[in-house]
Amino acid sequence: MDGRRRQNPYQLTDETPVYVISVAAQLSGLHPQTLRQYDRLGLVSPDRTAGRGRRYSARDIELLRTVQQLSQDEGINLAGIKRIIELENQVAALQARVAELSAAVDGAAAAMQQREAQVHASYRRDLVPYQEAHPPSALVVWRPPKRD
Repeated sequence: MDGRRRQNPYQLTDETPVYVISVAAQLSGLHPQTLRQYDRLGLVSPDRTAGRGRRYSARDIELLRTVQQLSQDEGINLAGIKRIIELENQVAALQARVAELSAAVDGAAAAMQQREAQVHASYRRDLVPYQEAHPPSALVVWRPPKRD
């Protein structure tokens, strides 16, 4: 799952492992032995039942199709495909982290603006703008009254 909890434990998502290996093989257009090999190589790692049977999710089926397409259409070997998958997963994790940090920065900026507004609101308003006489006269320095 992508960090969110499902409201209904029986709700199916793309991550829900529901397909046995024979159905996953049919859906992906691959032989079950190919799915086992991909599992051994770490290309696609389906969930396991208590009896160690493989259960594939819709996302696993999509990944199997991608592996097949990269292998057959693009001519990439399985080691290269594994590296591509690892890098894509790393990019997705980094993008999620960037989004998380951006939200934190936005929150900090909003808090800073709020604090700045509070500081500005606390300024004394009893100062009067000084209008310069023509010709300019001596420099006037304002000193706040001493507080006891």
